[in-house]
Amino acid sequence: MKLEGQVAIVTGAGSKASGLGTGKAMAVLFAREGARVVLVDRHEDRANETRRWIEDEGGTATVVTVDLGDPAAPRRIVDEALDQFGRVDVLVANAAAYGPTNFLDTTPEDLHEVVAVNLVSPFMLSQAVIPAMIDGGGGSIIYISSILAMRGGGSASYAATKAGLMGLTTSLANSFGTQGIRVNCIAPGMVDTPVRNVLAARAGIDLTQVDMGKATSLGIQGDGWDVARAALFLGSADGRFLTGLLLPVDGGATTRLG
Repeated sequence: MKLEGQVAIVTGAGSKASGLGTGKAMAVLFAREGARVVLVDRHEDRANETRRWIEDEGGTATVVTVDLGDPAAPRRIVDEALDQFGRVDVLVANAAAYGPTNFLDTTPEDLHEVVAVNLVSPFMLSQAVIPAMIDGGGGSIIYISSILAMRGGGSASYAATKAGLMGLTTSLANSFGTQGIRVNCIAPGMVDTPVRNVLAARAGIDLTQVDMGKATSLGIQGDGWDVARAALFLGSADGRFLTGLLLPVDGGATTRLG
């Protein structure tokens, strides 16, 4: 029970259909470890599916349905967490917008949407939650970035905003460490999630014909649980001496030349 008595906010906590995305996995694992979890998603049905899973296992969760592109959303999320549970100990900024893969086809509107969800929202969520964490004696903020911010491929707007989270991690870790706030960043790599599969289909990639394991040093791809275990480590007392960290959860993909 590494998070017993604590309260965690997880954005993007739902998953398409009955699949297992990173947000859903983190929320369920946190609840199993004793946390009361605030499930944030713009799709109420998806968040409720995660809530039912948690409650069926005896855990506690509440749903906040918002569009993270709304400037008012961060304050509302934190206020509802405090109203429901009285404190916030862990924030996981996991939700993401992806944008067009083709850089030359990306419009200003596309870019603004991705920046709003992937960078502005985590920034403002952190601003809203840090005072509550300080009042509670400290806390852990975890940003979910991507190895696409560290190497080529995918959407340029997505990669740029995910790289921005790394800079935000460094800044906040140094600004609030002495007040008990740890800030770290996870960069998932080859992880099998419903969103990954949808994006591949949109790009015309048949994943059944791709050996995803060839892109990693371990020869396998990961899943949502792999990211969730890393987040649990960073969010719990196990990670008490870790802050300002960029942790690739990628099977060694970023160590390879090709």
